[in-house]
Amino acid sequence: MKFFAPVLILFLSFLALSCANPLIEANKEMRAQLIGVHDEVMSKMGELMSLQKKALAQADSLYAQDSTATAQIESMRSLAAQLDQAYEGMFVWMRQYSLDEEGKTPEEIKTYLDDQLLKVNQVNADIKAALDKAAIQLKD
Repeated sequence: MKFFAPVLILFLSFLALSCANPLIEANKEMRAQLIGVHDEVMSKMGELMSLQKKALAQADSLYAQDSTATAQIESMRSLAAQLDQAYEGMFVWMRQYSLDEEGKTPEEIKTYLDDQLLKVNQVNADIKAALDKAAIQLKD
């Protein structure tokens, strides 16, 4: 009988865990996906700033050579602005992202993580678009 009580408690514990809300596990996976996108994007932040400086330098150089080349100058400045906006977009997202889930249901957490995943994917798309545009315009 002494052996039966601990086994019963252990069995009931496993049963309770197996019946846990499946959203909890899905939320963990979504959080990992979200952090994965964040990490991918963060690795490009230095490149964004480097390319922004290069675009501004080319705009200044074009202006010094031929101040009437306004279309080219404006194109470089526009590229620099797009690179800066993509960079800032990452920090705007990071400032508003919250890890605090205390007191929230798994359903509320899922809704929040769905929204955050959309936002961080948009940041990722903006950064990639800016880098692609820079690769075309800043050819050496």
